[in-house]
Amino acid sequence: MGSVDENYDVIIVGGAVIGSSIAWHLTGRDDFKGRVLVIEKDSTYEFCSTALSAASIRQQFSTPINIEMSAYGIQFLRNLNRDLDPEVDIALHEKGYLILATDQGRDILRQNHATQTEFGGDIIWMEPDDLAAKYPWMNTSDLAAGCWGRTGEGWFDAYCLMQSFRKQARRRGAEYIDGEVVDVMRDGDQVTGVILKDGRRFGCGQLVNAAGTGGSKVARMAGLEIPVEPRKRCIFVFNCRDAEDISASCPMLIDPSGLYVRPEGEFFITGIAPPKDRDPECWDFDVDHSLFDDIIWPGLYERCERFEAIKVVNAWAGHYSYNLLDQNAILGRHTDVKNFIFANGFSGHGLQQSPAVGRGIAELIATNGYETLDLSVFGYERIRDNAPVLELNVI
Repeated sequence: MGSVDENYDVIIVGGAVIGSSIAWHLTGRDDFKGRVLVIEKDSTYEFCSTALSAASIRQQFSTPINIEMSAYGIQFLRNLNRDLDPEVDIALHEKGYLILATDQGRDILRQNHATQTEFGGDIIWMEPDDLAAKYPWMNTSDLAAGCWGRTGEGWFDAYCLMQSFRKQARRRGAEYIDGEVVDVMRDGDQVTGVILKDGRRFGCGQLVNAAGTGGSKVARMAGLEIPVEPRKRCIFVFNCRDAEDISASCPMLIDPSGLYVRPEGEFFITGIAPPKDRDPECWDFDVDHSLFDDIIWPGLYERCERFEAIKVVNAWAGHYSYNLLDQNAILGRHTDVKNFIFANGFSGHGLQQSPAVGRGIAELIATNGYETLDLSVFGYERIRDNAPVLELNVI
């Protein structure tokens, strides 16, 4: 292996919300006494997916384990001051998601609703008349149904959550350093350490890949492959005059077209996934304003006529760590290099799943298995076998 500057039991590559949640959960376990090093290449977090996300949480998935992960996530957020950080306010707005469907999507929505309620989701089925009564500002003429998360869904301050995980992990003994991993050292079927851009070398017993959009690069350094690449997502903030009634009652609205909109203080936040032919692998942070002009604005007006007279006051671009196989996370040990652990490919779900993932990966490291939620459905085996876990509610 060659000489190293220091040895650690666990090295976590990536110190944003996933890596820091793992570090916090792991260092809080009575059955783990090892040294933990978190390596983050951008300690300002200016460009990390967490800081640039729309920062929301929902139970409305079609896959049971995704529902269960978010159920733990909302409980964690509700009890954040008790369990994580008594000083932080993440401004949790539990106003729900409202997923709308036309005739074409009604059956899938009904099927998903049955799964969600079976696994404890407080999701209300709404017919068009129910929607029109509750949201009189909304055009419901083309709608066949909607599902609204009465509790357990909403939005919050992502940056505050990430910084709280980081701060409390350090208080528990996790060490953080600024640095970029440029190589992963291997000895046969074992990872032995990492090399940083500045030449520092650190040995490890186990390595966790929580590198976000850089997850594929870190895996490749160890001679491994995962189908994860960055996909740009643009978020627009707009002002709409005389919209206090909309702002007061609007949840995180998911239109059948795929666009979303929700209140943000006196403004609104909106976005949509680009058409597939405009959604390549992307590393830049340039805002695609044509997306708003060509797709989002017409869609907003179609759903609410008062959204015709709006003005964009801010916009930014972030990235999904997009799993090309099935848009679900890749979690757990590599099948051959067993001390290489994945926490990658969340495809926009990482923030809301960070509490459950942190707990689960900590369990895996400390006990070599999952103790609470069984996250093995998202294991690397399905990547190896090209066996996707299909999630119908990808937003």
